[in-house]
Amino acid sequence: MIYFDNAATTAPSERVIEAVTEGLRNFGNPSSLHGLGLEAEKRREAARESVATALGALPEEIYFTSCATESSNTAIFGVSKTVGKRKKRIVTTSVEHPSVERCCAALEEQGFEIIRVRPDSSGSISAESIVSAVNDDTCLVTAMLVNNENGRIVPVGEAFAGIRKKYPQTVLHCDCVQGFMKLPVKAKKLGADLISLSAHKIHGPKGIGALYIRKGLHIPAFIVGGGQERGFRSGTESLPLIMGFGAACDELSGTIDQRFARVSALRDRLFALCRETDGISLNSDSECSPYITSLAVSGLKSEVMLHFLEQRGIYVSSGSACSKGKKSSVIAEFGISGELSDSVLRISFSAENTEEEVAALIEALKEAQRSLAHIR
Repeated sequence: MIYFDNAATTAPSERVIEAVTEGLRNFGNPSSLHGLGLEAEKRREAARESVATALGALPEEIYFTSCATESSNTAIFGVSKTVGKRKKRIVTTSVEHPSVERCCAALEEQGFEIIRVRPDSSGSISAESIVSAVNDDTCLVTAMLVNNENGRIVPVGEAFAGIRKKYPQTVLHCDCVQGFMKLPVKAKKLGADLISLSAHKIHGPKGIGALYIRKGLHIPAFIVGGGQERGFRSGTESLPLIMGFGAACDELSGTIDQRFARVSALRDRLFALCRETDGISLNSDSECSPYITSLAVSGLKSEVMLHFLEQRGIYVSSGSACSKGKKSSVIAEFGISGELSDSVLRISFSAENTEEEVAALIEALKEAQRSLAHIR
């Protein structure tokens, strides 16, 4: 199997699997006061510290959630209920993940003014374009660090620094799912008040995410009940998944530069082979994260290509895994339209991929060009 769909999910490492298994065996409830519960609490807090350390945050700034979608929903709707009572503008980009965009769309229906900053003709979003969209009536700015469909890096840190100078009361949120543990991301340098994270994008388990909330910022509880997560998110914590998240952070910490260099070499090899092959166009460039590349095979539909490649043991995506095959509006925002938009494939790497696998992908694409019927 050749797996190039790491932006959708990653294979859990052996260390993570062991941590999850250990958490299942230690079945105590972290809220219980007996020894089994206290041991579970200790392991939960050790994992929280691992996530916090990886993000350069304080442990008390990390709140566990079920996924990054919940984290972003909690952040965006939470701000709308506090600062949003007085200020009705939200600034975002037109290329956000659905977990952010659909929150903004829902708030737009409730009377909020949503400003969507669009990429320029080169496919980039500048820091200045985000800053200039903010005014005194802006309660929230939410922008992703790395686009999940083509790897485009948004200058969030620069934009947030500019906003902080001019509009210090504006709350700043970043969907950091495709950047965390892949780029050198630290909370303070990013300058965000709120950061959404996911475990299964970094070789951790599914069903666990985290929300960073800057110390001193108040966000109302999204789930009420027994008062877990310091009253912010009630419900018995999933110790196995939390321990798996912590293990993933521990395992990848200290290797970001090494893995980035390896994946960059794979991306560069893919770029070179694509440029040598007629009919393949690149929708990503060297300014994008090397972990995600978007390309199109002219005249061949993405869905047909997915099944063709899968039959040869090669797994890719046609875009965001959340779209389930629907045509992406994000692709159009980046200037890819018409028949070419029906031919987009997303190739997303991990450090475990090889140059031999990249070469096998290109050969499979060439075979598809020779054997499959083209779009009419």
